Amino acid sequence: MPFTFLLVDDEPELIETLAQRLRHRGYEAHCLFSGKEALKRLEDDHSIDIVVLDIRMPEYDGVETVKELKKKHPLVEVIMLTGYADVQSAVETIQYGAFDYLTKPCDIDLLISKAEKAYSRKKEREARIFDIRTKPYITKQERDAMISGVLKG
Repeated sequence: MPFTFLLVDDEPELIETLAQRLRHRGYEAHCLFSGKEALKRLEDDHSIDIVVLDIRMPEYDGVETVKELKKKHPLVEVIMLTGYADVQSAVETIQYGAFDYLTKPCDIDLLISKAEKAYSRKKEREARIFDIRTKPYITKQERDAMISGVLKG
């Protein structure tokens, strides 16, 4: 089943081309041009599964965006994208919850492969949280602790 991408980059031509290639392969893909726009979109649109997020953007960069995004939407998976081979930023974003990291220009098959793995993790986490929420004999504190463990793991 195809999932939905949100592509976020301050280079419109790059992400529009990437979106067209994803749509051609049967995926739904939306484009935005800043981290703040992405956070606003995620507040209003709960159909987004995978965010492909550029690290280097003016105003609100990808590191700040992924930190805020994962606080508010912990089940949305994020794949970081950069034109710079900046290992420190990659490690930092993964520590904040990004699923993986690719450099520009990225191979479309590699992006899709990573996105499929990220989507699988998202669905697995959703199922585990559902199971926890439906356990009849645990306290709210135990339930919250178990859910927190799923989101951190």
